[in-house]
Amino acid sequence: MVARTLVSMVASFVSTGWFSTCYAADANRLPNIVLIYIDNVGYGDIGCYGNPVIRTPHIDRLARDGVRCTDFYVVTSSCTPSRGALLTGRYPLRNGLTHQLSRDENWIGEGLPHSERILPQFLKHAGYATGCFGKWNIGFAKGSRPTDRGFDEFLGCRSGNIDYYTHVYNGREDLYRGTEPVDIAGYSTELFADAACQFIRRHCRRPFLAYVPFNAAHIPNPKNKASGAATVWQAPAKYFEQYGYAGDSADPTEGYHAVMTALDAGIGRIVDQIDKLGLREHTIVVMASDNGASIRENLVLETGSNSPFRGGRTETYEGGIRTACIVRWPQQFPAGTICREPVANIDLLPMILSAAGLSAPENLELDGRDPTATLAGKARSPHEYLFFEFRDWSAVRSGRWKIVRSRSDAAFELYDLMTDWSETRDMAKQQPEIAGRLTRAFETWREQFPGDSETKE
Repeated sequence: MVARTLVSMVASFVSTGWFSTCYAADANRLPNIVLIYIDNVGYGDIGCYGNPVIRTPHIDRLARDGVRCTDFYVVTSSCTPSRGALLTGRYPLRNGLTHQLSRDENWIGEGLPHSERILPQFLKHAGYATGCFGKWNIGFAKGSRPTDRGFDEFLGCRSGNIDYYTHVYNGREDLYRGTEPVDIAGYSTELFADAACQFIRRHCRRPFLAYVPFNAAHIPNPKNKASGAATVWQAPAKYFEQYGYAGDSADPTEGYHAVMTALDAGIGRIVDQIDKLGLREHTIVVMASDNGASIRENLVLETGSNSPFRGGRTETYEGGIRTACIVRWPQQFPAGTICREPVANIDLLPMILSAAGLSAPENLELDGRDPTATLAGKARSPHEYLFFEFRDWSAVRSGRWKIVRSRSDAAFELYDLMTDWSETRDMAKQQPEIAGRLTRAFETWREQFPGDSETKE
């Protein structure tokens, strides 16, 4: 009886986090990295970024525990090139992945050129265990797959907007473990969070990188549905019921709320797993969105918000490129702080390399700059200029000023983001010198890449 009681007590301590084999971590160990990339979530879709309705308590808690960025950017406004930029620390025009992959490219295409090195390939040299759990979306030909590119483990989809339950993409099941298709029942957000938590538990005694690119909250695609099945937002009933909605509600706004709260719960489980293992002080947690919410009025399911900004996904107005980003790194950043300086997704790779005691090869040109001092409130933005391009859209930000245009043969508009963050008053005629300076900076930057951007779907 005593032995049984002792076993029961130990099990209880483990499950609650009071006792853990990973608790007594070496204070000098390299930091763990948890990089969470959420899908098409707008700046205005999260509680701590101003949404008064959508419930995101775990993300909000992460913001209270770390740094919340108000001026975080993705350097391009669509899923595929955003991921390529994140993982290489290089502009899409430099890394060669400028377009959104087509169906077949997702399945069997090269995607990101094999000449490019990505984050896990660097970290493995420092002894990191590496795992990817979620949406890949940068090519799945031989040599392009996650386990070909530095990840020890992969559970996720080759493509992007898979069905949340059947995991179908354009008529084919698209869930993979490593390089092999796998049939696992479950809601994709929960499957990816589970896999990340299991990976963290198994590797808690050594430095690890867990890259978790959730497919939520991507809009459902009719091409992923069986004949006659309704195209609606999907989430477990309990997330609908938290709002008082019917568990099987087909209302687009209610469904989006439920999907967001399910995503928040998945993020919360990963962060809780870190904390219960005693790894909080030794882990950098980053959560960011890959681009702004899509706001196409012809699709009733598009209910995300980029408030208070103009525009959305695929555009270079602020709504397409300024996204939520929260960084928790207790050893570097005081809890509950706000960074209002411009930083970008390309900056995360050099920050992580620096934290791991690594540097990029001298012959590799990174566009990202380590933002650690900026996020700590000790320095201004590491960029004099940030450049943005997707299809015909272009933009440049420099300090408070930004130029933007929707096609290459149009004149740039100029906005003062300090007084007009919604980009409603074009100042190009009133401030021609500033507009000219930013335009020349863009032209000089663009001349490095003589080839035109791809425009594939």
